[in-house]
Order: sequence, then C-alpha cells, then structure tokens
Amino acid sequence: MTTSDNASGTPETPDESAADAAPAPTGVAAQDWDQAATDPQYRAAVVDLLGALAYGELAAFERLADDAKLAPTLVDKSELAKMASAEFHHFERITNRLTEIGADATQAMEPFVAALDGFHKQTAPSDWLEGLVKAYVGDSIASDFYREVAARLDADTRQLVLAVLDDTGHASFAVEKVRAAIDADPRLGGRLALWARRLMGEALSQSQRVVADRDALSTMLVGGVADGFDLAEVGRMFSRITEAHTKRMAALGLAA
Repeated sequence: MTTSDNASGTPETPDESAADAAPAPTGVAAQDWDQAATDPQYRAAVVDLLGALAYGELAAFERLADDAKLAPTLVDKSELAKMASAEFHHFERITNRLTEIGADATQAMEPFVAALDGFHKQTAPSDWLEGLVKAYVGDSIASDFYREVAARLDADTRQLVLAVLDDTGHASFAVEKVRAAIDADPRLGGRLALWARRLMGEALSQSQRVVADRDALSTMLVGGVADGFDLAEVGRMFSRITEAHTKRMAALGLAA
C-alpha cells in the first residue's frame, strides 16, 4: 500500500501542481522494456527490484491477514481482509510480469526473504494500533522508496511498479482509527510516536541492506545503469522520504 505525499490532506493549488510537475522522461525512462532490456545489467536490476517488491507484497498480505485477528470489531476484520486481498492481487501482477520477461519469480524473490522477514520479526506489533501504524508508516516508507526508483525505470516497468503501489485503503482507515484512539486516550500518542520512529529507522536500514547486497540493483541506483541517482541525489531522495514520513506522522496526530 502507499499514501499520498500530501498526507496532511491540504489540497494543492493549480500553481503548486504545475510547479511540482515532473519533467519529461529521458534516457531509459523514455524507453519501453524491449529497448531497455537489451542491457543485461539493467535487466538484472529490474528482476531484483521486482523480486523485492513481489516478496514485500506477499509479506504485506500475510501481515494484514494476521492483523485481522487483532481487529476489535467484525467491520475492522472485514476491512483488513479486503486490503489483504488487494495486496495479494499486487503480488500476482508482479510475479506474472516476472514470468513474462523470462525470469523465475521464486528465484527473483528468494534473495530478499531473509531481510524482509527479519524486518517484520523485529517490528512485530504488540497490539491492533501498533499494527495499523506499521502498515501506514512502515509500508509507506517502502512505497516512497520504490516510487523514487520507478521514476528512472523504463516506461513498462514504471507503470507496473506505480500500479502495485496504489493505496489499498489502509491509509485513510489507519488514520481514522489511530486518531480516534488517541482522542479517546491521549496517553497512547507518546507510545505510538516512539513506535513509528522505530519503524522509520528499521525500514531505512533494511532498504539500505537490501540494495547493498544486490550488485545490479545498487549499481542502477547510483547511476551505473540507466539514469540512476548520483550520491547527492541519494541524499535528497532520503530527505524526501523523511519529509513524507513527517507528514504522515502529523496525519496520525503523532510527533515525528
């Protein structure tokens, strides 16, 4: 799942939207898959990226199904079940795409299982509210990262990545439930804010470890393949991710 960068809910003016309009794609970003995939290193990087994203969607499906067990009402259980179903549909789209481009989906996911499972083990929620904050904050950090990378991918891969990052509905659901809980018991705010800050740190560390372990993916990100980031842009990217996290914290009624 993902959330809007405009997490505070304040509508943009036409001038702001125009100012934020992305420039026309260039280089690999202006190519389709068949053109871009002639570079074997780029192809390997995309297989890595889709493998990581596929396993992330599968893990999200499993986690939402588990979180439904903690839901306090039948309505809440039903909402989480719908979200879990959407995540599994995303997983299927990515694995189907891996098959289409001649990659083995299971092999593509395998290198990322340990890191992602480790992250979820270290950040297992202790209750319903922590689970909602994790889904809203933790998953959104990952989505922000993938969106940043997607801007530099070929048109076909970029379209797929952005499509599977569509919000499953967890964003507004989590904000509504968490804010209502804090309004009812303001003492929850401090605990949940600490939890969200921990999630931020773990998610960023996990992302860096995943990228560092995969040569093709790391080379693409730092500019060696396609139109990657230079080192300065990497810093700006993480600044944007941090800023989006701060907005989401505010939407939850929590201090960043």
